[in-house]
Amino acid sequence: MVERARTRLDATTDTELVELLEDVVYHERRRLRHRDEPEQLSRIDAAAHSVVRGDRSGRLDAALQLVGAFSEEIHGRFDPRIYKFATRALPRGLTALLSPRRGNADPSTRLIVQGDTEWLRELARESTLILAPTHVSNLDSPMIGLALYLSGLPPFVYGAGLNLFSNPVMGWWMHRLGAYTVDRTKRASLYKATLKDYSVRSLTTRHHSLFFPGGTRSRSGAIETHLKKGLLGTGIAAWQEMLTAKRSDPEVYIVPLTLSFQLVLEANTLIQDHLAEAGRQRYIIDDDEFARPRRLVEFANRVLELDASVVARFGTPLDCLGNPVPRQRTERVAAAARRHRYVVGRDGRVESDLQRDRMYTDRLADALVKAYPRGAQAMVTHMAADAAWSCLEAKLGTKDVYRILRSPLEQRRIASADLRAALEVTIERVRRGVDAGRWHADLTPGPDAIALVLQQALDRFQRYHRSYALTRRQDVFVVEDPQLCLYYRNRLLYTHEEP
Repeated sequence: MVERARTRLDATTDTELVELLEDVVYHERRRLRHRDEPEQLSRIDAAAHSVVRGDRSGRLDAALQLVGAFSEEIHGRFDPRIYKFATRALPRGLTALLSPRRGNADPSTRLIVQGDTEWLRELARESTLILAPTHVSNLDSPMIGLALYLSGLPPFVYGAGLNLFSNPVMGWWMHRLGAYTVDRTKRASLYKATLKDYSVRSLTTRHHSLFFPGGTRSRSGAIETHLKKGLLGTGIAAWQEMLTAKRSDPEVYIVPLTLSFQLVLEANTLIQDHLAEAGRQRYIIDDDEFARPRRLVEFANRVLELDASVVARFGTPLDCLGNPVPRQRTERVAAAARRHRYVVGRDGRVESDLQRDRMYTDRLADALVKAYPRGAQAMVTHMAADAAWSCLEAKLGTKDVYRILRSPLEQRRIASADLRAALEVTIERVRRGVDAGRWHADLTPGPDAIALVLQQALDRFQRYHRSYALTRRQDVFVVEDPQLCLYYRNRLLYTHEEP
């Protein structure tokens, strides 16, 4: 990592090197002003001293010392022996988590994995894969790990927020099962460049990688439509590095993965953060329900025992330019040859062009945004919340979210006939989307669908949350917690739905 950085820094001018160090000193001093981390402060002070009194050699050494420290922090400690043990023990442990009461020994009834996994196994043998999932909950990582195991796919390295390593036991396991740390409080460009270098290095050494393009959990509950492209662009960089090295296996393919949950552990905290005033949202939430062991156990006991409580659907793999990967190997080889011409000059060498690569990354991000809804599962909780919210809009005569959220409880009472009529409209919309291939849902055919969706949704809503997105009181329905209702309803707000 240090040598990769040295190559890049050697090409900078003296002014650029000074600006790089000034940037890291400014951001790190701000970050550390209320922290007792003397070793990190000492490195920052050395960098500041090199800017004021040092020469180019001293400044370069200071920058590389920082790169070394950042790399040591980022680097995972994957252990094949621990992984081998985990693939024997963890499925049983996750089975216990997913079936705490029933004792069902088959975790695949709790986590439903869909998609062409046989094809993905074939691609994993001949190329490097980037798994790009939607981000719903802090439970995503163990669920994805189980999905990869159940699919027969190899281990993936993955970036996880540094806050998730605060628990020493969990941190030890995460490091040795493929996780590397991402500290989202570090804003310095040198840290971000080091993180990207780490991702590129992982990919060029044929380590399949996983990262969440959304950057953080969806606060609103909706599927991500705006992606962070920094790490996503490392796939293009790694592909070009392997082309330059004339590797026989240079291809990097990106696999969309859409996660759908019946209920979300941190829903209350996430939607509250989403509704906060602009500029006050927390980028990192370190005090949510996931951080409270009792709440996590309660969630497992009440929710994850349900059949199909989580659905993970692998989408069609994409190449680095955002194009679908052909299913047949001969077609893939031909497509790869055509794709190489986009980055290789007449002399056969890869030509560096940052603006071109940014455009390709944008195309890839757009392709992922369109792929995510196609893999989504419309759950009964989503449909019931959508119908209830529609009833509130009609009853209150407004689509203003905040007016609806502030409405008194008495105005959030919905007549049974009104809710059933709205739910019929929602179910029909979901069915049309399923028929058109825009998303997925398991719906009972015929008139029984409305009653079944409503019955199951009420059961799920009452299993975990302290207040209910929707509940029944005698002969009427009540949106007891409109924030939760909004959160689950937002999952059906697919931006690419056709009229």
